[in-house]
Amino acid sequence: MLTILKALALSGGDWVIGVLILCSIVAVAVIIERALFIKKEEAAFLGLRKALLIDATEKLNLSEFDGASSRLLAEEMTERSRKKPFNNEIFAAKSWPERNLLEQRLLILGTLGSNAPFIGLLGTVLGVIKAFHDLSQSGAGPEVVMKGLSAALVTTAIGLFVAIPCVIAYNYFQDRVQKILSGTESLIVTLRARSE
Repeated sequence: MLTILKALALSGGDWVIGVLILCSIVAVAVIIERALFIKKEEAAFLGLRKALLIDATEKLNLSEFDGASSRLLAEEMTERSRKKPFNNEIFAAKSWPERNLLEQRLLILGTLGSNAPFIGLLGTVLGVIKAFHDLSQSGAGPEVVMKGLSAALVTTAIGLFVAIPCVIAYNYFQDRVQKILSGTESLIVTLRARSE
């Protein structure tokens, strides 16, 4: 076991760059998929909102609309037909599956955003270890260490390059999800007020 750890420590950080490139490919795929999905959900919400502002609730056919908002509104219509009052806690419980659908794969972005710098730092540490090991083996001057250090710091930079867009995208998508859900809740409250 000690031999494996020593071999890993002396391997340098080159393989870490490959891991970070793979992480960046995954991140780009998730960002594109979530952007398209959230855009579709926002368009569905805006269409439903516009229709509700124009039509009376009784005439509105919710099956014509797609998305989390229409599904939550359909559940609200069922509750309303049973004459149950609106309750924020019940709405939060009923919106939980829709929130999970809207936030799907955002955990990947959050995980990459928080861990990519550490992966890059691991590569840097491994590169520094290798640079000092090479210095001790060759007996050359500090230029060997400097060359190794500059190469090692590249992994930290790549780690940050992967993390920053992930964190930005994660925060952006969380904001959009919250706006869709709070907008849907607002529509439900408006419908309740209209019908009373």
